Formats: sequence, C-alpha cells, structure tokens
Amino acid sequence: MSTTIRAIVQMLSAWASPQYQESYDNAGLIVGQPGTAVKGVLTALDATEATLEEAKAHGCNLVVAHHPIVFKGLKQLNGKNYVERTILKAIREDIAIFAIHTNLDNIQGGVNTHIASQLGLQQVRILAPRPNTLLKLTTFCPTSHTQAVLQALGQAGAGQIGAYKNCSFRTSGIGAFQPDDNAKPFIGQAGQLEEVAEDRLEVIFPTHLKGAVMQALRQAHPYEEVAYYLHQLENDNQEIGSGAIGQLPQPMPIADFLALLKNKMQARCIRHTALFQETVQTIALCGGTGSFLLPQAIRQGADVFVSADFKYHEFFDADQRILIADIGHYESEQFTADLLQHKLQAAFVGLPVVRTQLSTNPIQYYV
Repeated sequence: MSTTIRAIVQMLSAWASPQYQESYDNAGLIVGQPGTAVKGVLTALDATEATLEEAKAHGCNLVVAHHPIVFKGLKQLNGKNYVERTILKAIREDIAIFAIHTNLDNIQGGVNTHIASQLGLQQVRILAPRPNTLLKLTTFCPTSHTQAVLQALGQAGAGQIGAYKNCSFRTSGIGAFQPDDNAKPFIGQAGQLEEVAEDRLEVIFPTHLKGAVMQALRQAHPYEEVAYYLHQLENDNQEIGSGAIGQLPQPMPIADFLALLKNKMQARCIRHTALFQETVQTIALCGGTGSFLLPQAIRQGADVFVSADFKYHEFFDADQRILIADIGHYESEQFTADLLQHKLQAAFVGLPVVRTQLSTNPIQYYV
C-alpha cells in the first residue's frame, strides 16, 4: 500500500503538534491534496523554486520544509514575486509543500535539541518551558477495571512526565449512584442506590492529546456514564517551549568554543559581544530569531547564547553577563533538513526521503 500525504502529515503532526505553532505562523500542508500517493520526499529548510526543481529531479512529489513559503494571505497568484512563483510552480509540477515550523521549534527533540546535539551538549532541556499546556484528568472506576483504564490512558499518551511513563496516582473509596429507568448500568439495577468500591485515578497529559485520551477513557471504562473532570494546569511543560540549554562536557576556553561553534554549524562568521570570560560551559541556544530569549538565558546562568538575527542595540543587552554569538539564521537551522529526513526515514521504511543539497541562504558574504 502506498504512503499518502495524509499519512505523512499525521505522523509529523503527532510529533510536533500544530497546536504549538506561534500565532503568526503558517505551518501545515500549504500545497497539495492529502489523498495523493507520495513517490518521494525532499526535506529542506526552505521551499523555493530551486527546491522544487531539486525535488522534481529526484522524483519527489512532496517537499517537507521548515519555513513556510506562505506566511500571509495571497490575494493574487500571477508570479510577481518568489512566493507566488513557487506556489505556481508547485501546482504546475504537482509537488506538495508541507511546512513544520515553530511547532518543531517548540518541542523537546525538535530543532533546538538537534542544534544542541550538533554542539555535543549534555543535560539538554528546554530553555523557556511553556505553561498552560498540560491537563490533569481525574476519573473514577471500579477497582476491577483500574489497570485496564490506566493502561489505555498510558497508550494514549497520558502519564508521561519527562523520562517516566505510565505515571498516575490513585486513591480508593466508595462510589455511589442510582440508575434511572432508562439506564443500562454495568453494575446495579434501575431505581436502586448502588455503592461500589472504586479507585480515583489522576493522570496528566499535554493538551494536544485531549481527544485521544478521552476516547481511550471512554473505550476502556466499563460504565455507561463515565465520571471525570479536567483541570488546566499552570505547571511549566518541560517538553514544550522555546530554545534549549545544556552543558559542554567540560569547561572550554571561549576561543575554542567559538571555533567549535563555527565548525559544527558551518558558519561563515560569528557576530559576538565582548569576550569577557576565559572559559564557558553552560550554553543556551535558539535556532532562528532568538533575541526574545536572551533574558531567560541570563536568568538561567548561561555563559553563551547562540542564536541569530540580533539587531545592533540588542547586543548591548548582554551587558557582560553573557556572550551573544549570532551565527546567522540559515546557519542555525540548516540541519533541520537532516532531522526531518531521519524522522521520516524511521517512520516510513522504504519511502525515498532525500535531504536537499542546495543552500537557500539569501545572505552572502564578501570575504
């Protein structure tokens, strides 16, 4: 059976839920029809006319890019700029375009985790975890079905806390109910008050799994009417958020770290603030435009903040509390194409997945 665009979209969306994209973003299927069979996939940072030509040369009819080619609404399609030309070419060549942008930035295991891996960082965690992205489910079931319900909830993704899965809490008590004449009770009889030994079960899960978790609860629970309630949690979600922070295996002279950074990220140059410290070890980072995370990097005691697109006056904000290392937007995110290729190859064995060999960096350097 052939792999469809729908199957790939579903897999990528389960990995990096569209719910976690920023409000300005336009991630998702930009061009193409979900039911189309996929001949091959090209992964890239940007979907441009040249990217589509490369995809066509490899026999790929789907481009999975990090950056969306369309950010704003298009009122015309007449080829007057590179965005319109790319969309027209994609339609003409029957090549679909899917973008997985800030939602991939905002997950553990996404863009920033990949950059940290490139730099050999250890103990990597999200720099700015996002609050209000967790729910707590409390439900009640007869003790005879506690394990079945917990197992179903765990399979749906509930009870995952960092490196631990199937996390839950239970207390035992007596549940009471009286079925009416229209009920079909699992336990008890219509018109009679029933008391049952029950467990109160509590699990947490990310908000984007709400549908799957509630469906699993209803399917596994024996009662006709399932008693439950949900709470929105203010807890920081350690799996969702912006940037990353980690440790070099050992302190490194600052000049050596900058050389490592330039080499590993294939940067033509690094714009940085004054080298006021001798060694560094704690490294914060954010792929793409990351100046908004500088205060968080300082609060968490990072020696260096690696990102891109810093403006002149923003470099002053380091104020000799941290070293800013701006390596360029393209340079910071270019290896996202590798991350996407590896993820798709693992999920769709046998499907041709090619990583772009083009540089779509619009910034050139005179040296």
